[in-house]
Amino acid sequence: MFEGFETVQVDVGEVSAFVRFGGEGPPVVLLHGHPRTSATWHWVAPLLVQAGHTVVCPDLRGYGRSRGPRFTADHVGYSKRAVAGDVVAVMRRLGHHRFALVGHDRGGAVALRLTLDHPEIVSRVAFVDCLPLTEHLSRITAEFATRWWHWFFFAQPDIPERVITADPDSWYRGDPEVMGQENYDEWRRATRNPDVVRAMLEDYRAGLTVDRGHEEADRTAGARIACPTLILWSLQDDLEELYGDPRAVWNRWADDVRGHGIDSGHHVAEQAPEALASALGDFLQPGPDGPGSGRS
Repeated sequence: MFEGFETVQVDVGEVSAFVRFGGEGPPVVLLHGHPRTSATWHWVAPLLVQAGHTVVCPDLRGYGRSRGPRFTADHVGYSKRAVAGDVVAVMRRLGHHRFALVGHDRGGAVALRLTLDHPEIVSRVAFVDCLPLTEHLSRITAEFATRWWHWFFFAQPDIPERVITADPDSWYRGDPEVMGQENYDEWRRATRNPDVVRAMLEDYRAGLTVDRGHEEADRTAGARIACPTLILWSLQDDLEELYGDPRAVWNRWADDVRGHGIDSGHHVAEQAPEALASALGDFLQPGPDGPGSGRS
């Protein structure tokens, strides 16, 4: 995987972030979702390098080979604000002070927080198969609760850890033929690590508490995304079925929204990498001096 890419472990305070990076040109950060690692981008990242970008793929705090701080009752150490800070620190360490951002699933929540907290350094942002956390929570129905019950199960203390770590291979199901063998092997090693499992649960616990509070404060303050914003969603998943056109929801948060659905299941980077890379490549194509230049 990731031929021609380098890997580095970047220490940021209590956090040690595992990062893959490669290519030349305007930088773009790819943020994975749950329960994946940065390896989920192994087909997409090289295509973006071919399109003329520097591509940076970190493991989110506590996921994969990244290590986070100690766990606390308030879950602040795994908040999206904290994880966004990791990304900013990693990019500065690599010499990039302005960059484009792509977030899938839980990585989308990190991308939203980073863009709102640090608007001066994000040139463009793409959200893949996700909405702001509070948009989900404000639309809870019996159908949502039935399909997305894991959000509320993961928020419970202690029980999820015991259930998942008792048989992680049964809980986290993956297919090496779909994922690619090396990606599958890396993902399986991570999901069998009890510390990684706990960190992934803390991500969800933070989502329903501290992250929700941050987003609610944004809405009260009228904070919005000013940079160009791309919304992509899986036509074989349930985002559009539950909420209608996801672009209409994101219009509540961003000034310049465009996008479309992709014929794929939820893990788009693995199931439709060419279509995803094409959509991202078109969106990230920089103008000579425009907001998409991504210049460091």
